[in-house]
Amino acid sequence: MTEKNVLTEIRENVIIATLNRPAALNALNDQLMDELSLVVDEYEKNNDLKCLILTGSEKAFAAGADIKQMQPKSYMDVYKEDFITRNWERISRCRKPTIAAVSGYALGGGCELAMMCDFMVASENAKFGQPEINLGVSPGAGGTQRLTRFIGKSKSMDMCLTGRMMDAAEAESIGLVSRVLPSENFIDEVTKIASEVAEKSLVATMMTKEMVNRAYETTLSEGVRFERRLFHSMFATKDKAEGMEAFVEKRKPSFKDE
Repeated sequence: MTEKNVLTEIRENVIIATLNRPAALNALNDQLMDELSLVVDEYEKNNDLKCLILTGSEKAFAAGADIKQMQPKSYMDVYKEDFITRNWERISRCRKPTIAAVSGYALGGGCELAMMCDFMVASENAKFGQPEINLGVSPGAGGTQRLTRFIGKSKSMDMCLTGRMMDAAEAESIGLVSRVLPSENFIDEVTKIASEVAEKSLVATMMTKEMVNRAYETTLSEGVRFERRLFHSMFATKDKAEGMEAFVEKRKPSFKDE
């Protein structure tokens, strides 16, 4: 029996998806990305799951795309099969919350995949990089675009043109990752963060995620207008009524995701 390229574990209302190609440092090939897309599909369908953690091993989140799979491909091959677009972007389109838990190497496609999640939490031993330039190509899964939006032009140019690696402390200082946690019990600690997200109203977290993402796609005035309309719409939800009533009554809210 062929071992799965993506392992899943459910902890209450949090699902942990673990990239599982240890011999290849979790290099991202078509089979793995197809499996990950299916995991995201199931996560979105399951109303009991409210946050997804994407992670790898302690040594490598993902050391990049699978070069052995890419090396023989021609321009016509990648164009006709819609390489990367076909099965890499699924997690970026996920409407429910996603967290990348990065330990070890997140290089090339690995860094790009992590950036597709809503936010990144890094272990102390995490290393980030876009070393594609060393192969005679550029980043191709959003590295020149998401990275630039996240950390600015100068740092992005530095990373993409030199191919250098960035440690967790630097990544946190420039906003690429939201938090750096000790390597010991790393996934358990990230699960606590995911559980904090999952205990909120799923309707509210989904709408809030949509608002934040809109900031990267439009002007300030249009973004604020979009935020305001969704904010107003939340006043029609049962969870808004419950949340505010619980606050006034000084008790913990019991959200129904309605």
